[in-house]
Amino acid sequence: MPKAVRFSRYGGSEVLDVVEVDAREPGRREVQVSVVSVAINPGEIQVRQGQFHDAFPAHFPEGQGSDFAGVVTKVGEGVDFPRVGDEVIGFSDSRDAQAEFVTIDASRVIPKPHAVDWNVAACLFVAGTTARACIIAVDVRPGDTVVVAGAAGGVGIIATQLAVLAGAAVVATASEENHAYLRSLGAIPVAYGPGLAERIRKIVPDGVDAFIDTHGADNVKVAVELGVPKDRINTITDYAAKNKFRVKGAGMSTVEPREVLTELARLVANGDLEIPIYATYPLDRVRAAYERLGLRHGLGKIVLEVRPAG
Repeated sequence: MPKAVRFSRYGGSEVLDVVEVDAREPGRREVQVSVVSVAINPGEIQVRQGQFHDAFPAHFPEGQGSDFAGVVTKVGEGVDFPRVGDEVIGFSDSRDAQAEFVTIDASRVIPKPHAVDWNVAACLFVAGTTARACIIAVDVRPGDTVVVAGAAGGVGIIATQLAVLAGAAVVATASEENHAYLRSLGAIPVAYGPGLAERIRKIVPDGVDAFIDTHGADNVKVAVELGVPKDRINTITDYAAKNKFRVKGAGMSTVEPREVLTELARLVANGDLEIPIYATYPLDRVRAAYERLGLRHGLGKIVLEVRPAG
């Protein structure tokens, strides 16, 4: 029987198990996908710990995972695309992607370009749609100066590149070990922590036009201190600051996922977008993967490699 990640109570990574499950047959307009790679995301930790219970309650036993890449193994009635054997990028709202097989509505997969690595393909949904939502929320324009706080993380590294591609000058906050990489993307790196506003002023004395916060830790306060218009500040983590300072909090739900995924996959295939993978784990080491993610130190994303491609 195929395997999938499940947890039966709220808690830390110790509640995660890899168990045998039934591989559900695809119904009308559904497809079954043999998963090759699946990304993990910080928000999944908060869901599993019960921090989002009011908005996203778990229904035990609960699964995990939203974004994945794999090969179509079966198609249901009424499916014109994809076909059996097609390589696809998938996006699920059912917390079921961390599994050997996913059965999902056919509209929730797009073609995976051959030039896109499997692990990278698996990282595009949550981080990519959130990054695009941030760019739209702060209305990045050519000639703008934009700060991306937490630029080495999964969302931040994509938002940084999208802002550069849009013609903005990007000041990217990150730990110093990631500065060289961010500089290679065309950004201006700066260390985060106390005194951030002063360091940014020295780098861009003419001011900041927009501010994207992917990390929290008083970044919204820094943006306000820098005089960034509040309608051009967006945070995806600090909702207390969002309400206090009345800035934006737009995330992935504000964009159309198929459109954004198709765009991002094209950018990756053309060499215009990079998503570094700093750690990979097999499915049965999902606990270790989340423990590593919880350290919040790494460049890019962590991926579970479920099965070999091909």
